[in-house]
Amino acid sequence: MKIGCIQMDIAYGKPEINFSKVEQWVRKGAEDGHEVLLLPELWNTGYDLTRLDEIADKEAQKSIEFLKGLAKNSNIHLVAGSVANQTEEGVKNTLLVINKDGELVKLYSKLHLFKLMDEHLHLTAGTEDGHFQLEGLPGAAFICYDIRFPEWIRKHVVEGAQVLFVVAEWPLPRIQHWKNLLIARAIENQAYVIACNRVGADPANTFGGHSLIINPWGEILAEGGTEEEIVSATVDFSAIADIRKRIPIFEDRRPDFY
Repeated sequence: MKIGCIQMDIAYGKPEINFSKVEQWVRKGAEDGHEVLLLPELWNTGYDLTRLDEIADKEAQKSIEFLKGLAKNSNIHLVAGSVANQTEEGVKNTLLVINKDGELVKLYSKLHLFKLMDEHLHLTAGTEDGHFQLEGLPGAAFICYDIRFPEWIRKHVVEGAQVLFVVAEWPLPRIQHWKNLLIARAIENQAYVIACNRVGADPANTFGGHSLIINPWGEILAEGGTEEEIVSATVDFSAIADIRKRIPIFEDRRPDFY
């Protein structure tokens, strides 16, 4: 399966520009033969958090309808990043998964809010898990800061996830943490990690790119730089069962002690 991470810049607080950019990138990715494409975190607004009451997407409806049409018309699965989503409980950072038939497969709102970027002041944390399936393949989705919580990731793997999809706006100064954490999550869970980070800058941050596709051995199959691009690899998911058989960590776990 050919998978690509759309490592795009995001127009700060300008949803209409970002919708147009996403459409162009997804159509390019489809033309290049990708079967699954990822988008970055908060692609509709960027980190314009103080204006979310004005610019967030009410119940994510505009984003959902837009992505449904885009996925169906492009015949492509979208792990469609996350959007600022205005709900009755407050604005949530909500990831959307749309299959190639234009069906909404999953909504996952970010569980762990990142206080260093004031998320807790403007966003409401989610409460649901990140499980979903594409083409019968069990996966799970996470958003940026979530990857610093290995117990949250492991919960999903123990419950069946074999592919970990991550979308982010990870800052450049901590990009080595991004890489090290993602490699660790792949090795310790014997799972593929497909991680899409944005590039560019906003008034307060420069973002690091380096989107990654990592196999269950922790080997990097594809890595982006710091410019806009689609970072892609062809992934053989049948390797997961073999790796888990060779080093049977899930059989050897001792959860009664932890």
